[in-house]
Amino acid sequence: MPTLKIHHIGYLVKKIEKAKKTFEALGYSVEQDTVRDDIRKVDICFLKKDGYRVELVSPFSEESVVSGLIRKYKNAPYHICYEADDPKAAYGELTASGFAAIDTPTPAPALCGRSVVFLTSPVIGMIELIC
Repeated sequence: MPTLKIHHIGYLVKKIEKAKKTFEALGYSVEQDTVRDDIRKVDICFLKKDGYRVELVSPFSEESVVSGLIRKYKNAPYHICYEADDPKAAYGELTASGFAAIDTPTPAPALCGRSVVFLTSPVIGMIELIC
């Protein structure tokens, strides 16, 4: 398996500004202001603390890819995002080992247009891979 490095923990929130203020009170600092992702219909903000990065994800439309998740899980962490030294090889090995892609690689405005793909495992749930 190519080396996978954690990029961030995705945290689903209903109210991104309130969540941002709460994380700031915990000592996090805003790494990137809120970006609107019209493809996925979510607002995204990155915060950092002690070398860890949290991605706040908040749907702005009922048609958002996470609208069903927010109704089910409320405010909660819901994925780990990985970067790979060889993303294509990592994708191939992940799918060969039982992960199923739930979408296709799509540009992510909050990541300067780098593509991401989401995969699920029946054992650990959802992950994101930066392509």
